[in-house]
Amino acid sequence: MADTLLLIHAWPLDATMWEPQEASLRDRVPTVAPHLPGFGGTDLAGDIMTMSAAAARCVEALDAAGAERAVVCGLSLGGYVALELWRSHRDRVAGFVFANTRAIPDDDAGRERRRALAERLRKEGSEFLVKEPGPLLSDQADQEQWERVRTIVAAQSPDAIAAAALGMGERPDSTPDLPGIDVPTMVVTSTGDTLIPPEQTTPMADAIPGATLEIIEGAGHLSSMEWPGEFTLLLERHLTLCGLL
Repeated sequence: MADTLLLIHAWPLDATMWEPQEASLRDRVPTVAPHLPGFGGTDLAGDIMTMSAAAARCVEALDAAGAERAVVCGLSLGGYVALELWRSHRDRVAGFVFANTRAIPDDDAGRERRRALAERLRKEGSEFLVKEPGPLLSDQADQEQWERVRTIVAAQSPDAIAAAALGMGERPDSTPDLPGIDVPTMVVTSTGDTLIPPEQTTPMADAIPGATLEIIEGAGHLSSMEWPGEFTLLLERHLTLCGLL
């Protein structure tokens, strides 16, 4: 198979978050959108879903599709996994889209918050997170968009959400890897993202040689869900640059 598009989902959702992009692109671009370990009813990768385990799941999905290389689009957690793919399987990467993500690791306070959240999820289940999922969308998002997000979160195993939270807390500093990225790269951020604000995402575009920066005005953290049309247009533009469209 020719190069494909690999879509890596955010936390605490699964690959169904990419349905608008898949619907728009499926007839034009081979697309692979795997569930990371434990999400979407898949098997867990242990008590902690490391970025290495998540990257291995993506490689398995590419192999199953017969795809040698992919333009890798990762949002938030998906961006962390995409960076791990670069470290471990760079020969499989034809290009990148890093959306609403960052290269720096958690600080000590951030890791402690993730540990506390994981403990609560394992004790109480995920109902509290479904009810109050945090600033995944902007203040301008409508009720239908929030309901879609909550529905996807509710479908996930609390153990999977907890394991991924702990794995994100253990992720390495990817900043040193950025100058060595030599494939076409687009970095996407959005002005309404208070979870990973633009000032944490935009330095990636400065550090990656030749990278382009795109800013979606008004969208929150899950920019591909809140502004799917605009996100898809940006994705199409980059896929054209990479020769997939």
